[in-house]
Amino acid sequence: MTPRISIITITFNSESTLEETIRSVVSQDYQEMEYLIIDGGSIDRTLDIVEQYKEKIDVIISEPDKGISDAFNKGISRATGEIVGIINSDDILLPGALTKIAQAYNPETDVYSGLMYCWNDKTDEKFLFYPDLTFDKLKLQYSVTHQSRFIRRDAYERFGMFQVELRYMMDIDLLCRFYRQGAVFQLVDAPLAMFRLGGTTNDPIYKKKEDYRLFVRNFGGTEWDFRWIWLQAVIKYSMIQLGYKLFGSNLRFKIQRHPMLKKIFDYLP
Repeated sequence: MTPRISIITITFNSESTLEETIRSVVSQDYQEMEYLIIDGGSIDRTLDIVEQYKEKIDVIISEPDKGISDAFNKGISRATGEIVGIINSDDILLPGALTKIAQAYNPETDVYSGLMYCWNDKTDEKFLFYPDLTFDKLKLQYSVTHQSRFIRRDAYERFGMFQVELRYMMDIDLLCRFYRQGAVFQLVDAPLAMFRLGGTTNDPIYKKKEDYRLFVRNFGGTEWDFRWIWLQAVIKYSMIQLGYKLFGSNLRFKIQRHPMLKKIFDYLP
């Protein structure tokens, strides 16, 4: 079977990176593809860029939304492919990625989990993330790599979509929920996407506190579980911020290349 694959890109004032993202999608060598762009009402040149590629985009929506999760859900609700992937407006879908997903197609699989590059576009440094395939413990240091996860559309119907109340941890919440409800995960052992550093990932930790609390509660954790995980998260964040000051902005790449440092940071959620 040659599955139809829907790719969703959500945008909001993304003029500096969007065109590179669009090109990475429309240049795929896979014919059974649908492309959807969900814009949150941009006021910069985002929609002008979308207009340049409208002949290659199947669905374009531009209207205010309730945040990233709401935009994801709008795209999923309108997708018609058997499989759905999400490539954000500052990320890159690697050449041949959709062909690799199609080659791995299995009617029993709910979540196809590929490898993903983390990319500093200022220095062009990259390191490779391997995706976790099990989400059975209450922790936050999972390798979520949502840009390289492709999910059956009917799995969203069975297990639910993104929780709109979450602004930062919607992807880990969704994968944990899928896993707990019996979704079947499959590794695709190849890099499929490239995640550009920046965006909401770099927001200060204090902005994410309520997301942490809600995620722990959704997982069945107690208030004490939340407090312990939150303490560890704050310690880790503080260590990273100090590291940036001492060793520069490429600290993440240095940690990934140093086995002992990586073990220390992976231990914390």
